[in-house]
Amino acid sequence: MATSGGKVLDFEEYVRTRQEALLRSARRLVPDPVDAQDLLQTALVRTYGRWDGIADKSLADAYLRRVMINTRTEWWRARKLEEVPTEQLPDASVDDGTEQRADRALLMDILGVLAPKQRSVVVLRHWEQMSTEETAAALGMSTGTVKSTLHRALARLRQELENRDIDARVLERGEQERERCAA
Repeated sequence: MATSGGKVLDFEEYVRTRQEALLRSARRLVPDPVDAQDLLQTALVRTYGRWDGIADKSLADAYLRRVMINTRTEWWRARKLEEVPTEQLPDASVDDGTEQRADRALLMDILGVLAPKQRSVVVLRHWEQMSTEETAAALGMSTGTVKSTLHRALARLRQELENRDIDARVLERGEQERERCAA
């Protein structure tokens, strides 16, 4: 029992003194800090069973790092694959942000049709996500005025979007007719 107790103390002392360095090594192997701690703990449990077999304790760091690498590889191999083989590949869509930039440009353009007071209320309420009370305080108006101004401004924005959508459809139909006539 004395050797077993000596083994425990020897291993505990090693872990206590090398814990930070070993955790840094684990962080280099896996990006998530929680996974790194799990990896280190798993490697320590596996190493403890073989602690007596490490004759040169100065090589314990290297041994433990190898255990961490092997454990990480086992985890990677055991991961659940989300890929399902199919006969036909799905359409690949790449979100390059073009639509988001176009939407933002459209929004900035459409905000230009609002009166300055309406634009201020819309920006503070929806862009800055201020409450009605905060918006009223910032603009020096009552909450009722903020609500009615916001209501009218949003109605105006909806109308402008509908008008632009109708104009875009009319232009699209015109282009289709020109292409048909040219063919």
